[in-house]
Amino acid sequence: FSFTISADPPHRHTPGPSDPSLFNDKMTVVRRAGISTRLTTTVILAVVTLVRLTSGFLNVPPSSLRPSTAHGLNLRKHSFRTLCSVVARPVSGTFSNESLAYPNSPTAEEKAAQELAARVRRNTLAVVDEARIVQSHIVRTQARTGFDNMRLPTRHASLATPHHHRETHFRGLLPAGYVPMEVLVDNAMEQLRSKPTDLEKYSFLHGLQDGCEDVYFAALAKYTEECMPLVYTPTVGTACLEWHKIFRHTPRGLYFSPNDIGYVEEALENWPEDDIKVIVMTDGERILGLGDLGVNGMGIAIGKLALYTACAGVHPRHCLPVHIDVGTNNEPLRNDMRYMGLRQPRERGPSYDELVGEIIDAAKKKYGDTVLIQFEDFGNRNAFKLLDQYKDQATCFNDDIQGTAATALSGVLASKPLTGLGLVDHTFLFYGAGEAGCGIANLLAAAIAEQRQVPLEEARQSIWLMDSKGLVHAGRADLVHHKQPFAHTLPEGVTEAPTKLAEAVREIKPTGLIGVSGQFQAFDEPVIAALMAHSPVTSPLVFALSNPTSKSECTAAEAYAWSNGQVVFASGSPMKGVTIDGRKLEPGQGNNAFIFPGLGLAALATGATKVDEGCLLVCAKSLAKQVRQESLDHGAVYPPVWQIRDVAVNLAADVAQHMHDAGIASLPYPENLREHVKSIMYDPTSAFSDDRRYQQLARSPKASRDRGSLSNPGDRGGEEHW
Repeated sequence: FSFTISADPPHRHTPGPSDPSLFNDKMTVVRRAGISTRLTTTVILAVVTLVRLTSGFLNVPPSSLRPSTAHGLNLRKHSFRTLCSVVARPVSGTFSNESLAYPNSPTAEEKAAQELAARVRRNTLAVVDEARIVQSHIVRTQARTGFDNMRLPTRHASLATPHHHRETHFRGLLPAGYVPMEVLVDNAMEQLRSKPTDLEKYSFLHGLQDGCEDVYFAALAKYTEECMPLVYTPTVGTACLEWHKIFRHTPRGLYFSPNDIGYVEEALENWPEDDIKVIVMTDGERILGLGDLGVNGMGIAIGKLALYTACAGVHPRHCLPVHIDVGTNNEPLRNDMRYMGLRQPRERGPSYDELVGEIIDAAKKKYGDTVLIQFEDFGNRNAFKLLDQYKDQATCFNDDIQGTAATALSGVLASKPLTGLGLVDHTFLFYGAGEAGCGIANLLAAAIAEQRQVPLEEARQSIWLMDSKGLVHAGRADLVHHKQPFAHTLPEGVTEAPTKLAEAVREIKPTGLIGVSGQFQAFDEPVIAALMAHSPVTSPLVFALSNPTSKSECTAAEAYAWSNGQVVFASGSPMKGVTIDGRKLEPGQGNNAFIFPGLGLAALATGATKVDEGCLLVCAKSLAKQVRQESLDHGAVYPPVWQIRDVAVNLAADVAQHMHDAGIASLPYPENLREHVKSIMYDPTSAFSDDRRYQQLARSPKASRDRGSLSNPGDRGGEEHW
């Protein structure tokens, strides 16, 4: 391992404070002095000596060590050998201080010198990287103390932890009194209801989650209808806007930036859970209807995973929120001194694709090919690109494109008793042609083609899109690829494409008006009046699906008032009902939470290797058939939120059946599919009887003491109410 640094520049000058030298200050001093320096076999001899000395220490018989220590030392021994092979890569050549420090307009010789310097730097970084991974493995294999387990909110049940488990794992770390889980939940809800604003309630719930996930999810499971608007839309929108102000200084998910390229595997080792099954990933470019919020978008990933657990029983240990920080184009946010992300315009070059690819590859390597990856709130360009790129390479889906589509299709299917129209009889007009609008339109077309047994191109003819420039039609040359399939010839008698929504309604005469624009009050009174006047049905669909409520195209009260209670209304965020002419109308909430938790549960139950279009069609049909008559009687085309956990079980069983039938399930077919789905669901009120939790806790040195048997984890030690 030998190379020469020649420090004899053709002219002398003093490097400034922005000197981009690749070496440290001491080497710079040597170069300034013009001293020729040769790094010879001394370097490799030093490393070999270190390895030999360490190997002597590593040759301690493993039988005399604790298993975790022996495992750590074996890792250390293996990795030092790897270090030798990395450091010993041959690097040779001559380069000068001038070519290193001042690479402007380099000559061919200077370019070669720079390439050599880059090779040296890469080899050095490889050594450092390997050492870091070794250190991470050693730390993770060492035993956790009881205090370490108490700091992990998935490892205990707070004051509801049974006494014999306290003695085994948490002696001295909890007060002596036992408080039942139901009391802890009621106490938490009492405190929650005392908070004056929704944002304060959001912060309180997340503080509870940081302390003990069992109590947090027990509250969400019991009071889903009350808590869901606080942990997700609409409150999560406010939380993301204020994320840089309300940051809790607690680890909740992983953050990756282009600076982490080459280090993603190391970062995954820093996460305390190894059995990750669901990852929600966002880059924060299109948070709900709020736009580019950069790193503040992490609140969305956390909120989505909370619903996986609360609605479908996916264990919080299996969930990992991920944020891809590539800057933000939101300049006021970027210039706020409290902003926590990269202070740069959004990166759109090759490093973006490299980072995303490395995250997905590292996740599959560590957690297995069946780890479910949900793309969330990416900008239109990246959303479609990433879905197209990875849908056949990973178990992944985009909730904004596909989850929203399944939700909307379900509402259309369930509305037949109210509108008198089947799916194939509708004419749809979308206001908004981004990822949500095109995603819904594509799934509607697929369902129509399936029912009518016609080509997809023909099925699209009853679906029209409208964007910020007006009606999407064949005469426009400015359409991006995802809008082009819906660019139809203008209807007969229409000579000029409408640019206003009310005009488009008069010309298209839709039976279903679907809003996914993020434009507040886009469905104003003239639009609803035009719909009621020109639609061929007396009860057309009006779906105002944009989130949060501040971005909804209209409210339920407005739509009902302007149509005299005739429209079939649904919204993305929860809205209050009204009474018109003695009839109580309750709007259905077309929230993706009815779809993605059950879809994720099905993927876990089957070990799915792919999420295909059939999965989304089955999701929509399963949800639609679960809308009860009492909901339809009040004008709702979705089940009430309090039924969401039962909905998730039924939906997961239906989707799991499809996954087995389609050959995308890697696990064997169980004897009873629905019971199998229910058996893997996490119940926060009884989670401490979970064998896997004891396996995690058993890493503690205190677990080896004879303080109670772990052979029967279900034993409640006399506390029957647990």
